[in-house]
Amino acid sequence: MNNTTDFDFFNTQLVHNVGNRVGPIAQTITPSAAFGYQNAEEAEGIFSATVNKPLYARVGNPTNGKLESIVAEFEGGFSAIATASGMGAISMVCTAFLNAGDELLCIGGFFGGTYSLVNETLARFGVTNSFCEVDDFTHIENTLKRGVKMVIFESVGNPSLTLPDVQRIINLCNQYETVVMIDNTATPLLLRPLTMGADIVVHSSTKNMSGHSAALGGVAVFRAVKEEGDKLLNAKYKDLHKIVKKMGKKAFIPICKKRAIRDFGMTANAFGSFMTMVGVETLALRVERINQNVAKVAALLDEKFPEGVRVNHPSLASSPDHARYVSDFPQGCGPLLSIDCGTKERAFTFLNALKLVILTANIGDNRSLALHMTSTIYADFDEEARKFLGVHEGLIRVSIGLENPVSVAEDFLQAANAL
Repeated sequence: MNNTTDFDFFNTQLVHNVGNRVGPIAQTITPSAAFGYQNAEEAEGIFSATVNKPLYARVGNPTNGKLESIVAEFEGGFSAIATASGMGAISMVCTAFLNAGDELLCIGGFFGGTYSLVNETLARFGVTNSFCEVDDFTHIENTLKRGVKMVIFESVGNPSLTLPDVQRIINLCNQYETVVMIDNTATPLLLRPLTMGADIVVHSSTKNMSGHSAALGGVAVFRAVKEEGDKLLNAKYKDLHKIVKKMGKKAFIPICKKRAIRDFGMTANAFGSFMTMVGVETLALRVERINQNVAKVAALLDEKFPEGVRVNHPSLASSPDHARYVSDFPQGCGPLLSIDCGTKERAFTFLNALKLVILTANIGDNRSLALHMTSTIYADFDEEARKFLGVHEGLIRVSIGLENPVSVAEDFLQAANAL
């Protein structure tokens, strides 16, 4: 597949989609929670979705709407919903589409929050799950054959850095008429799964999309529903048929709003969406720079790390995912790399010696960040789960930022020398 990104195109598109030519050049915020209706007839139309005006901020806000249109366009989607966080976006989709007794197939390594949502919270409500490695296509196809309701996977495993065969998985999901949701948080612009045939893409917009750590948020982006023969009309989605037949190509929006947002309230706030748009203006510049930096830092560390400290990134020939990186991710696979110090104690010593890199739980920031995994995000996970997710005692997840890559590498090297 050809995933080459024209960053110059997006540098032009994003600044003009976020900004205005007439009136206020910058985006404005509509902070109101409630909206007045002109008359009773308009109120009826708004609630029935035949009149396109704000109803109540829990189900939509003009500032959120602007962000949604921008993200939908650069993802190659038809529509989008902004949420309070990335986990809010995933939770919204899962609760809108899944019922007790349904099964969710999870492919590859996962962020700890997603794993907990699937394996603990959704399980409490009767949604079963199946996990498999990214290349276990026997399990994937057998699970799809038995009528699983949804497939979810990450474009890049966080923090495992495993790379899936995105196109092959999408094609199988379409063959067996199964909804597929891809967490594209690590790879905005680098990968556009909706143009490859996916149904839903989700982001933690807190990460790469904003870049400045000033706005918690998420977004789910949807394809248009086909006029005839759409997979949502498969019998296993019969509880959605009424909405699909009534709403047509925009059906993903009312499915998520009426079956999740309205009742669970994981909606984004106007200020968060505004701050996210401030970041989106420079997304293409930052994605290009950061992905160049990651490869440079990984190469320097691979060459100069002392014995007992190891760096992992798919750009390195030593990575088991290197071939897929070269073929499917020619401009990078996001801001992450990992460092293995062997033990928790050595990882703590390493982290405490850092002078430039910041210790925090975020990724995709303009600054370089690092965090020990088993003592933080994965502290409550048992050994079996950690092993499947590619997390072990000495693992440090690193998110590379905009800084001089040589300076970042030098900080890691001096920290390694402290061991």
